[in-house]
Amino acid sequence: MAQEHRLSFLLSLIMFISIVSNGCDCHPQSLWSISSGTGAKTSNDTRKASDIAPEVASYSDVAKQIIDLAVFGAARNRSYRRLADFTDTIGNRVSGSQNLEMAIKYMHKAMTQDGLDVHLEPVKIPHWVRGQESAEMILPRAKSLAILGLGSSVGTPPEGIQAQVLVVQSFDELKQRASEATGKIVVFNQPFVSYGETVAYRAFGASEAAKLGAVATLIRSITPFSINSPHTGWQDYQDGVKHIPTACITVEDAELMWRIAQRGQAIIVKLIMGAKTLPDADSFNTVAEIRGWQHPEQVVLLSGHLDSWDVGQGAMDDGGGAMISWEALSLIKDLGLRPRRTLRTVLWTAEEQGGVGAQQYFNLHKVNLSNFDLVMESDLGTFTPVALQFTGSDAAWKVMEEVVKLLAPINTTKLEMHGEGTDISPWMQAGIPGASLHVADSRYFWFHHSEGDTMTVQNPRDMDLCSALWAVVAYVVADLEDMLPR
Repeated sequence: MAQEHRLSFLLSLIMFISIVSNGCDCHPQSLWSISSGTGAKTSNDTRKASDIAPEVASYSDVAKQIIDLAVFGAARNRSYRRLADFTDTIGNRVSGSQNLEMAIKYMHKAMTQDGLDVHLEPVKIPHWVRGQESAEMILPRAKSLAILGLGSSVGTPPEGIQAQVLVVQSFDELKQRASEATGKIVVFNQPFVSYGETVAYRAFGASEAAKLGAVATLIRSITPFSINSPHTGWQDYQDGVKHIPTACITVEDAELMWRIAQRGQAIIVKLIMGAKTLPDADSFNTVAEIRGWQHPEQVVLLSGHLDSWDVGQGAMDDGGGAMISWEALSLIKDLGLRPRRTLRTVLWTAEEQGGVGAQQYFNLHKVNLSNFDLVMESDLGTFTPVALQFTGSDAAWKVMEEVVKLLAPINTTKLEMHGEGTDISPWMQAGIPGASLHVADSRYFWFHHSEGDTMTVQNPRDMDLCSALWAVVAYVVADLEDMLPR
């Protein structure tokens, strides 16, 4: 990487000398685009790291003003109050629902009244409806089972499905006991390892069981902690495999049925699910901006998603991320700041169905790919911030290392590898630098996609700190002389 950068620098220098000697008054910043063919309008790659550090350090006073306003000043607790007003008024906001459309109208009005430039961009999104659902263990004793159908699941016949249960703890065990699966309701009692690894059971359990003739699946909720409350989420049927009903059950009930099965006792469950998928619905991504004074076409994008699952309030996932992405713009506006580049907050729709709204936004705007400076996403809670996660070139990393030093007043100066987020992943895959918020998220999956995702999970000071971090990073990157290098 360093050798490539040195070669690009030499090419740019040679070209600059040649152009200047012929009387051209071109700005040196434009030479990177000429020499590399990337189409990016500006870059730090032709500047030494020693030049970047003083420029970023010159923002220390502005960064402190942002932090003071967010954490100690008039904006203290504002993002929390905004989130409470929003979620208490609207409730949860599943893709395709009337609540989601109410939420979009609410945010459009609120951000407009806040003095931001706001507009809506239309998208088509999935419309899955849960319907009435229930599950009951009939044998070896009667017991009601708490369930949440999984997104995109088909329903049962009106009379339900009553069948014997096969309890397994892994996909491997299911394959080993394939001959026992036909006509059964397969219960997965997989242990929680990590969300990224264990979620495969929720996503693919139904199809893996259907391949072996199962009639339905009940998946142990993907969480390390439970108080007998199930967690929902999206699941994916495999092409060419029969679609069977699938729902999550609680950790407690999955372990109960596993223990019963280990004793050799037969288990019979009756499952009723009214789930159905309707035609795709019309919806919107919600966009608010502070336009740049020098390069309004260039963009630093902040984001969170406005939709949620149809349980709880969607306060943590991802009401908090949406609110701090709005709050960051409010803080900058309240201080009378206006960066060189445009600061754009996008509140995505239908993230829970696989980043549907964000993908359509990318498809619409990728023609201007070179004008996107940095994309940021907050979607793992707004607990106490501990670091900024970043994906980008070595040269961009050096810039961001200097930027996070400005967060010393809130003791969050750590930069970590790998920015993440379903909604910004298309941009990062296309080579645009990406950043995400790393918070003290050990409790995140306790409440994730469950009735427990309410305002009670949120903490106003944590949200203030997240807002301050988000605003400082976004503003400084948007106001630097050069865009982040690709």
